[in-house]
Amino acid sequence: MNTLPVDDPLRIALHNEVHARPSARIRLPAFIVLVGVFNNGVSREQEWEHLQRLQPDLKLEDMQGNFVRLRLGAYTLKWERHTEFTRYSLVQPLPQDAGLDAQDPELLSFLALPDGWLAAIPGRTFAAVKLIMLHDDLSDPQQSLSKARNWFGEHTVVASRMGNPAHSLVVTDFHLRPSGFERILVLAPESTSDTRGGRISQRLLELETYRLMALRGLPVAKAVGTQLGQAGRELADITAALQNKAAQDQTMLDRLIGLAASVELITAEHAFRFAATAAYDKLVRERIAELRESPISGTQTIGEFMQRRLSPAMATVAATAKRLSDLSERISRTSALLRTRVDIATEEQNSQLLAKLTKGQELQLRLQTTVEGLSIAAISYYVISLLLYLGKAAKAAGLPIHPEMAAGAFVPLVLWLVWRTNKRIHDKLRSEG
Repeated sequence: MNTLPVDDPLRIALHNEVHARPSARIRLPAFIVLVGVFNNGVSREQEWEHLQRLQPDLKLEDMQGNFVRLRLGAYTLKWERHTEFTRYSLVQPLPQDAGLDAQDPELLSFLALPDGWLAAIPGRTFAAVKLIMLHDDLSDPQQSLSKARNWFGEHTVVASRMGNPAHSLVVTDFHLRPSGFERILVLAPESTSDTRGGRISQRLLELETYRLMALRGLPVAKAVGTQLGQAGRELADITAALQNKAAQDQTMLDRLIGLAASVELITAEHAFRFAATAAYDKLVRERIAELRESPISGTQTIGEFMQRRLSPAMATVAATAKRLSDLSERISRTSALLRTRVDIATEEQNSQLLAKLTKGQELQLRLQTTVEGLSIAAISYYVISLLLYLGKAAKAAGLPIHPEMAAGAFVPLVLWLVWRTNKRIHDKLRSEG
C-alpha cells in the first residue's frame, strides 16, 4: 500500500544524483592514469564500442547514467561522460620499479590496458595525468619531500600536506612530459584506508581536470579581446559622427546595425565558453579548499601555485566577458540616441509637411470661395436667361410685357435667392460636420 502521493517523474533520478559518481576505493601503493578527452562530435555509442574492447558484455543501457566502472581482474577502469568532455580513469597496482627510491621512473610500459587502447579513445586529449600513491612515514615532511624531489627528477616541484590534521603529502611539477602525461605523487602512511585513498585521488584528478577546462577560455578571451578593441573604435567613430552630425543618419544606422550584429555574433559564439570558464574556476577553488593544505618550508603549496598562475588567466577571461557585455550596452545606448535623433528629424519633417498641408488647405479654401462667388453669378445668369426666354414667350403669346425690362427687374431678386440658397447649404453641411 502506497503511503505517499505518486512520485514526480524526476524524483528517483534527482535523489540518486548524489550517488552518480562515487569515489573509488584505492589500496596503496597504486598507479592511477587519467585521460580526459573532448567529446564534441563523439557519440555515446562510439565510447561504448571502445569500452567493449575491454568488456564485451557491456551493454549500452549501462552507460545511460554517464558513469561506468569496469572491474577487470587486477585493474579497474572508470568512464565518466560530462557535458564537454569524457574522463577515463585506470587504477592498477604500482610497478615494483616505480617506488619512492626510483628516479623519474618510466611507467607507461606497465599499463594493464591492451596496446593502443588509450591512443584509440575517441575524442581529443586535453588532460593526461599519472597519479602515483605510495606509503611513506610523514613524521619528517622535509625528508619525504626530498625523496619526492628525487623521484620527480630534475623538475621543480610544488608540494603541501593535505588534511586537518595532515594525513598525506602531495607533490607535483605541473610539467607535461614527452609522453603527453603529467605526474602527481601522493605519499601517505601505512594506516591510510582505501576510502581515504579514493577521496584523495578523486580530488586531485578533478582539480587538474577543472584547471585545464577553466583555461580553455583564455585563448578565446585573447582572440575576442582583439575583436572587441576594433569594435570599440568603430563605435567611438560612430558616436563622434553622431555628435558632430558628420554623416547621414542612414549611413550611421547601417554602420551601427553591422556593428551590433558582429557583437551579437561574438556573444552567441563565446558566451558559453566564458560562463563555463567561471564555473570551472569556481570548482577549482572548491577542490583546493577541500585539500585543506598546510605548507612545507621551501616550496609553494598547490593553492599558492594556482593563485599565481591561474588567477591572472581567469581575470582576463572575466574582464573580456565584461567588456563584451559593456560594449553591447554601449551599442544599445548609441542606437537609442540615433533613434531619438531620427525621431526628432521625422517630427520636424512631419511638422513642415503639416504646415504645407495647412497652407494648401487655406489656398484651396480661398479658391473654393472664389469659385463659389463665380458660381453664384453663373447660376444667376442662367436663371435670368430662363426668365428672359419666358418673358419673350409670353410676349409672343400676346401678353403686354417687355421681356428685357422684366428680366432686368428680376436680377437683384435672383442674385439674392441664389446667394441665400448657397448659404443655407453651407450652414447645413457645417452643422452635420
